[in-house]
Amino acid sequence: MVNDDICFVSIPQIAACYRNRSLSPVEVTKAVLARIEALNPSLNAFITVTAEHALTAARRAEAELHAGHDRGLLHGIPIALKDLVDTAGIRTTCGARILADHVPVADAVIVRHLQDAGAVIVGKTNMLEFAYGIVHSDYGPAWNPWDLARTAGGSSGGSAAAVAAGLCYAAVGTDTGGSIRIPAAYCGVAGLKPTYGCVSLEGIFPLSWSLDHAGPIARTSADSALLLDALLARPPRPLDALDLRGRRLVVLSNHRSGDDMEPAAIDAFAEACATFQRAGATLTRASIPDLARSEDAIFPVLGPEASAIHSRWIKECPEKYAPLTRLQIELGFTVPALAYVRAQQYRRYLTRQMLDLLAGADAILSPTAPWVAPHKDPAITDDEGAAEGRRTGLYNLTGLPALTVNCGFGPGNLPLGLQIVARPGADRLALRIGAAFEALRPEEIGKQPVGIR
Repeated sequence: MVNDDICFVSIPQIAACYRNRSLSPVEVTKAVLARIEALNPSLNAFITVTAEHALTAARRAEAELHAGHDRGLLHGIPIALKDLVDTAGIRTTCGARILADHVPVADAVIVRHLQDAGAVIVGKTNMLEFAYGIVHSDYGPAWNPWDLARTAGGSSGGSAAAVAAGLCYAAVGTDTGGSIRIPAAYCGVAGLKPTYGCVSLEGIFPLSWSLDHAGPIARTSADSALLLDALLARPPRPLDALDLRGRRLVVLSNHRSGDDMEPAAIDAFAEACATFQRAGATLTRASIPDLARSEDAIFPVLGPEASAIHSRWIKECPEKYAPLTRLQIELGFTVPALAYVRAQQYRRYLTRQMLDLLAGADAILSPTAPWVAPHKDPAITDDEGAAEGRRTGLYNLTGLPALTVNCGFGPGNLPLGLQIVARPGADRLALRIGAAFEALRPEEIGKQPVGIR
């Protein structure tokens, strides 16, 4: 019998055990599936568990490895997919009643890439309805492994909860305004919104064509990097170590504090900055004029694009949506064309400002979210929702790669996140900086959630 602790070791450690035959993909997959069976009734992290498919893939991986056919570090590793990623022959619900019985006939591009890497897909994770910020009552919320009375975040909450609880080693999420990074921060794991257009979205149900990203969630930056490689159809390779001495990091003054932030979040971010400085990095403060406009620019883009996507269903079967999802779709139709155009103009302005900051720096630092996981996900159209995504949505507008890593714990021993943002295409640099930070804070990265013990 494989001990539950094996579900919390790194992907390279599991991969090494496969190759010295002290563990097998079948043993590890069975351990993960047993953990899902035991904990998912409380966490509600999975909508669909694909046990038979997973065991078939694990047996295939085991046979291939024994025969010398090594697909790389993700070969035989159990992972999960957010339930808006198409999987041939396996239902894909998008957390919605409308698609409750939807079974795609083809895999999404990234699923094919993961299969080529030999990954074992153990299931489809819970999410907010159509990734639009609201739980549909048919599925219910994904709960936080650190406190089962609190949300895992949205909209990729099931993916983050599954990783944090040891129900998989990594998971795919999507992010339109923070939906990878906020759940990852709430659950104390690492999550990367890659550079816009970096990861294929073909076969992933859209929320907003010009804001959507797909990316990895894992317990560490290093494991996230392995999943990112596979999503990009590259051989998964370990991150090179990064010396923080002499690295130039910008602290975005607009976002380092504020009335919206819990004191613990302010303190955790300050201590994270001090950690970088003690390691030899140079930190400078900078601000961006009119940065507050970024939170007002999200909905004029997201709203009309989402409403266009849902235009047929909102006419044919509006009663199948959760009431607040339906309201948000209806509001999207009211956004004037001029507001959409002005928001797009602001995006170009904001991108230029961000690139200017990064011209002389390796990364931008900020808190990920202003507070620990709340009891309920706020609607994206209200003030609390705007505050929750204030530090994440601007990187969907600009398309810059943005990583969150755990940087401490706040009230109720709940995790807090640090956001690391790099230049377009410098996703791996953001991950290397994240890994270097995590190496300096092993007592936080090694913690297991207390809510599920």
